[in-house]
Amino acid sequence: MTAPGQYASVRYLVDDVQAAVDFYTTHLGFTLHASAAPAFADVVRGPLRLLLSGPASSGARATPAEHAAAGRNRIHLIVQDLDAEIARLRAAGLPFRSDVVAGPGGRQFLLADPAGNLIEVFESASRPAGSHHP
Repeated sequence: MTAPGQYASVRYLVDDVQAAVDFYTTHLGFTLHASAAPAFADVVRGPLRLLLSGPASSGARATPAEHAAAGRNRIHLIVQDLDAEIARLRAAGLPFRSDVVAGPGGRQFLLADPAGNLIEVFESASRPAGSHHP
């Protein structure tokens, strides 16, 4: 397990903390790290700590309008078999937000959590052991 000071943390604002926890732990391999539901919970996958802030949390305070454009940022999850992940997540009825996009670095698609936050699911074009995509 990653030491607490070694996590990279990302905050996602969610409408329903428990629904978000269930989504990430059931479908994307995260584990529950801490919970103060219904206000807040955090889930962990490797070195990524995802802070799930509900409407009652201090983290859900409004972002100034000039910085609030949605859809630009997303977490990036690397998988070994994109086609298997597509089949598994489609079978679970999850909301895809893009078709598969291929480029020189690999293939990817976008998925949305229950609050509409984006997740990029990515498979590297070359997958030598221990490699990571930036």
